Amino acid sequence: PQRRPRPDPVPVPSSGAPTLRVLHLSDTHVDMGYEEGSLANCEEPLCCHANDGRPKGPEHVAAGHWGYFKHCDIPPRTFESMLKYIRDSQKIDYVIWTGDIVAHDIWNTSRESNLAVIDYTTKTLAKYLDPSGVPVFPALGNHEGEPVDSFPLPDVKGNMSISWLYDALVEQWSHWLPESTAITLKRGGFYATKAFPGLKIVSLNMNYCNSLNWWLLLNSTDPADELLWLVEQLQESEIQGEKVHIIGHIPPGIGDCLQVWSENYHRIISRFEDTVRGQFFGHTHMDELELFYDPTDAKRAMGVAYLAPSVTTFNSGHPAFRVYTIDGNYPNSTWTVLDHETYIMNLTEANASPEAQPVWKAEYSAKSAYGMSSLQPQEWDRVLGKMQDDDLLFDRFYRYYSKQNPLEEPCNTACRTKVLCEQRTARSSDLRFC
Repeated sequence: PQRRPRPDPVPVPSSGAPTLRVLHLSDTHVDMGYEEGSLANCEEPLCCHANDGRPKGPEHVAAGHWGYFKHCDIPPRTFESMLKYIRDSQKIDYVIWTGDIVAHDIWNTSRESNLAVIDYTTKTLAKYLDPSGVPVFPALGNHEGEPVDSFPLPDVKGNMSISWLYDALVEQWSHWLPESTAITLKRGGFYATKAFPGLKIVSLNMNYCNSLNWWLLLNSTDPADELLWLVEQLQESEIQGEKVHIIGHIPPGIGDCLQVWSENYHRIISRFEDTVRGQFFGHTHMDELELFYDPTDAKRAMGVAYLAPSVTTFNSGHPAFRVYTIDGNYPNSTWTVLDHETYIMNLTEANASPEAQPVWKAEYSAKSAYGMSSLQPQEWDRVLGKMQDDDLLFDRFYRYYSKQNPLEEPCNTACRTKVLCEQRTARSSDLRFC
């Protein structure tokens, strides 16, 4: 559709206006084969399994009761302790769950094992959240494919088809999603649904921009016509006067997302800037964001995508989850993110007392930690600019970015440039901030 005039600034919600609490879970990667006491720093891509053996020398590390960093995913008990904490301490209105359910033993997966852990994770989420009537809106990760990153296009039929996965997701997610989502879920692993009056959730299958998905050699411009479908969804919402939140797994601005797809997605976000009021992704395992800039005014930030920290500890820090405060569910809501809080479990402390339940606690709120007046894109642009010269502010950001990983090296000047570049890059081909 033709570009509309630049929208008016989003109005500031009145003091005391109703808000929603939205839980964001990403990259759970529950490892059903995790074994306490096994070798945690093995030579495989994923460790902490019985077949990795036991520590034999001072250079070896044993897998803790609740998990370990680096090349280990989390055991089921850690995942369930998080859900118990959320159930008992948080008032949640709905959940966005942005994929990567399967563990990182990518050489040892099968369709059956992938479906088994998806089934376990889905049922466990339902066990803790369904009694409160909390709806869950899932998105597909790259590890759900078999082999990893393999997502054939809809016209690939027979044994090579991806229908084994998409059909199972339709069935497993049916108690959260209306029947109307089944058509596009079965065809391409994406869907749209109304969350509240005035708000639509669009769940994208970001494996159609995944640079490691070799099926995209058949069509890398718009696989499964997903972007065409996205435009139709946004056009419909624009006409009806509703707002949209987009969820997905692989964020559009990193190198894992093909440049052509990323560029076209950015154009769509620019065109529907006034309709898309939130974007939420995962995949990197870090606590970060991607800032979108107006293609006609390179200095004007026009949108922000939030990348949630991972629940898993694999190549990252402590287990974590995110809760957003969103303006919403009243007439003329802006449906914008007003603040977000990240919660973590200190894995080192938890493993020191394996007989006790781990302690989950609030790590920080964005507005408070970074001295922000709002979480509007222009305010993020100001704060990221300040981080270039303010060592204390950047060090605080990096501590949260890495989920307080005790194995993380200090971030030097080159590291700072890279990290801040990533926060300001929403097109994978755009390196002007690097």
